[in-house]
Amino acid sequence: MFNNSEFAPSNVLSFVYFYGMRSLLISTFLSIFCMGDACSNGDLPIRCGADRMEQYLPLIGERPIALVANHTSVIEGTHLVDTLLSRGVQKDQILKVFAPEHGFRGERAAGSLINDSTDPETGIPIVSLYGANKKPGPGDLEGVELVIFDLQDVGARFYTYISTLHYIMEACAENGVPLLVLDRPNPNGNFVDGPLMEPDYSSFIGMHPIPVVYGLTIGELAGMINGEGWLSKGVWCELEVVPCINYSHSTTYSLPVSPSPNLSNDHAIRLYPSTCFFEGTILSEGRGTAMPFEVYGHPDLEGDFSFIPVGIPGVSGNPKFKDQLCVGKDLRDFIPADGWTRIHLEWLLDAYEKFPDKSDFFIPYFEKLTGTGQLRSQIEAGWNETKIRSSWQTDLNSYLEKRENYLIYD
Repeated sequence: MFNNSEFAPSNVLSFVYFYGMRSLLISTFLSIFCMGDACSNGDLPIRCGADRMEQYLPLIGERPIALVANHTSVIEGTHLVDTLLSRGVQKDQILKVFAPEHGFRGERAAGSLINDSTDPETGIPIVSLYGANKKPGPGDLEGVELVIFDLQDVGARFYTYISTLHYIMEACAENGVPLLVLDRPNPNGNFVDGPLMEPDYSSFIGMHPIPVVYGLTIGELAGMINGEGWLSKGVWCELEVVPCINYSHSTTYSLPVSPSPNLSNDHAIRLYPSTCFFEGTILSEGRGTAMPFEVYGHPDLEGDFSFIPVGIPGVSGNPKFKDQLCVGKDLRDFIPADGWTRIHLEWLLDAYEKFPDKSDFFIPYFEKLTGTGQLRSQIEAGWNETKIRSSWQTDLNSYLEKRENYLIYD
């Protein structure tokens, strides 16, 4: 367990999450925690949880630890592992690194098998959490006294780093190992939108009853997973969060490192909650090009733009319609007039309307991706975007009330 000295006001969030005191306690403690500039953004630079080494180096001390990390786990351009080693953490203290989808160095395309290996730069063992084993297995946490989680999320439910978070929390709870989350801003954290995940469609690309865009950071979501009892058999993870400084949910945040090979820029990340729906259709979402999730198309679709997907090692080895001409739409210049405040369904609806063989438009993956059996039926029935969005509202209102209990930032 963490000692009492670690529950000073700067670490008050860990106290709240550890003892499970929600609602009133969270509101009370956050009003203390957010004094000063801790929850403001202003003109001050954002400091991610990982940047705040003064907060968590004392927690590490001489403990044997494990990291959940990848290429986004950086401090001023240097990997978290290398930074810890340079700041006095001994190599033999880092027993292993757990690597999520895309691998420890982010060199793997989406869906690629990630094997256990050894980091060539440090010799530290790397355990894959993507492939056959998505959760640390028996013995993986043997000897570990603290797990540190540091991954850059993008705020969309089907982005699998939050599923990795779930399984890490579960493994930590089952093995009595505390978890320390180094929080990072959510680039899509300024709004909440989309259908809620229905239990019948739960999978690794959607494990929790949250909307497609859930408006929480990794640290805040960890608190919700714990607080709502979503871990298997109701287990509780001993959790501490090192929050960001000078960040709020209204802050525009530009990611310093691409979170995965097919999300290469801020614009693609903003479009992703909307254009990722095309992965559940027969259309190409732009994988195999330099503009994934910023374009869509199909050989049989009409449009004013064309592209040819090709195999790109480490990014998309075998994309849809490889080496075929696809016709569709280029969204690279799209900037919403009302700001990035919602999921855009107009492109999906337009593509469905124009596609010649509508019976082939959707693939079974669509339901897992959207987390509901309703959206496909609504589109096939000719519902417009306004009517579809109105069907989400009751669930979204309930979720927004629940979300308030777990907010760390304004």
